[in-house]
Amino acid sequence: MKKVSVVTINFNQDTITEELLDSIAATNTYENIEIIVVDNGSTVNPLPKWLPKYPDVTFIRSELNLGFSGGNNIGIAKATGDYYFLVNNDTEFTPGLVQKLVEVLDANPQVGIISPKLVYDFDRSIIQYMGFTLIDYYTCRNQAIGKNQKDVGQYDSFLGQTGYCHGGAMMVKRETCDKAGLMADNFFIYYEEVDWGERINRAGYQAWVRGDAVIYHKESMTVGKKSPFKEYFMNRNRILFIRHNAPPLKAFVFYIYFMLTVVPRNIISYVKEKKYNFISILFRAIWWNVTHNKHSEELGFTVNKVS
Repeated sequence: MKKVSVVTINFNQDTITEELLDSIAATNTYENIEIIVVDNGSTVNPLPKWLPKYPDVTFIRSELNLGFSGGNNIGIAKATGDYYFLVNNDTEFTPGLVQKLVEVLDANPQVGIISPKLVYDFDRSIIQYMGFTLIDYYTCRNQAIGKNQKDVGQYDSFLGQTGYCHGGAMMVKRETCDKAGLMADNFFIYYEEVDWGERINRAGYQAWVRGDAVIYHKESMTVGKKSPFKEYFMNRNRILFIRHNAPPLKAFVFYIYFMLTVVPRNIISYVKEKKYNFISILFRAIWWNVTHNKHSEELGFTVNKVS
């Protein structure tokens, strides 16, 4: 039986993380499992209260907020499993979840990474994710399969390849990480899983999704549905993704598209919503890509004060 390391990150969301840990304890029957929680520089260190409450969980404290990519990479470095199950702390497990994903990875050597179906927690009849199409380098856009559909069992029998796995819940083989590397730390949050997915695909592995494996997702519990923090990194990393992955001609077309279409559209949206401060945030995101190497670890945003 392969060992599974469940890795999750906490940042100022102690109650949400505890709900995840409780859901794992209540639903999981897979025996060879370890759970690792990385506290990503929370304002108040939660480890003193967690250690006696969850004695079987491994806790790691980072004094700095290293983001989704950096926090997961810390957890993976500590993990001893054959498979790493990276899950957002704002998720809740369902019965058989781990076993179903392990079965696919065990039986299919070409599969390097797999996600379950993600369902919104606020309405557990609505699907969030059943796969992604590949990103179009000309626009840096793709589509989420099944998103916002009513779940009437239409994907329950689906098992197969997808463009990328979902960062909210993805189980990856250790050997995949050995060949493709870990997530790039300089994304911090957003686009890091699709950038990783590009490298996993190029390493010769496939990404799959299984429809009868389900996890519930309380989306955007940490950064909010729309915030300056999110707006900055979504724009900065959209450009950064293209710099990491697109061929030169396609990258050039994207830059033209972004400046002539995306920027004016976003500014109009900010003005309509009276979010005038977002205009400068957008240009900060663009300027970072102008002034920084694509592998630069400087983020251009104060992250530890964002809750």
